[in-house]
Amino acid sequence: MSTLYERPASLQNCLTHYCAGCGHGIVHRLIAEVIDELGIRESVVGMAPVGDAVLLHKYLRIDACEPAHGRTVAAAVAIKRLRPECVVFSYQGDGDLAAIGTAETVHAANRGEPVSVFFVNNAVYGMTGGQMAPTTMLDQRTATTPLGRRADYHGHPIRVCELLATLDGPAYLERVAISSPDRIRQAKRAVRKSFLTQIERSAYSLVEFLSPCPTYWRLSPVESMAFIEEHMTATFPLGVYRDWEESDRRG
Repeated sequence: MSTLYERPASLQNCLTHYCAGCGHGIVHRLIAEVIDELGIRESVVGMAPVGDAVLLHKYLRIDACEPAHGRTVAAAVAIKRLRPECVVFSYQGDGDLAAIGTAETVHAANRGEPVSVFFVNNAVYGMTGGQMAPTTMLDQRTATTPLGRRADYHGHPIRVCELLATLDGPAYLERVAISSPDRIRQAKRAVRKSFLTQIERSAYSLVEFLSPCPTYWRLSPVESMAFIEEHMTATFPLGVYRDWEESDRRG
């Protein structure tokens, strides 16, 4: 009998604290798989802030730090500058990356800092009670937008890949989803590309994951995957927004 599944060596064997159907566990596994396949575990440093991602260090067998909320990529940049031989990544939610950490996000990308940023977008604050996030979609109901988000009052959702694509610093930007097996395979390829952008090009990259939050979407896990496909991808189109390989071919 052939083995169909093995736990990645970089993934801890422990119980999850995430809600049923949460996408964080899928993204954790993809990162662990790529770390193992690239053979970089001894040099990887992960940064996870106070927020949804705060317990990343519990699930991955890597060196990790826990920066203050919003300062994640700033701390990642500091470690990369002090220890350039390390492979440094930040793991951030939409509130950390696109609200309290907006300045850090934009300026690290603009400088082209050689770190990998993994951004989990579930369009809501998933740790503090389901409030509106920077990525909450128009008409989406949350704890603080019970009638739905209104553009004239709350503003529009922030599209991070499109925003960073206006800058010259990033080398690789891609938005993926984890709503089906094919989507997950593409997400893994994006994680690998992000790490290689840092290792081979010493350049900045960001991968955005459209991820489910069944608890605060008030949907079942299966319905949440359909919600990503039917609603989130309309607001946040999937695809590559910057690719250094494509630029090399053109240039």
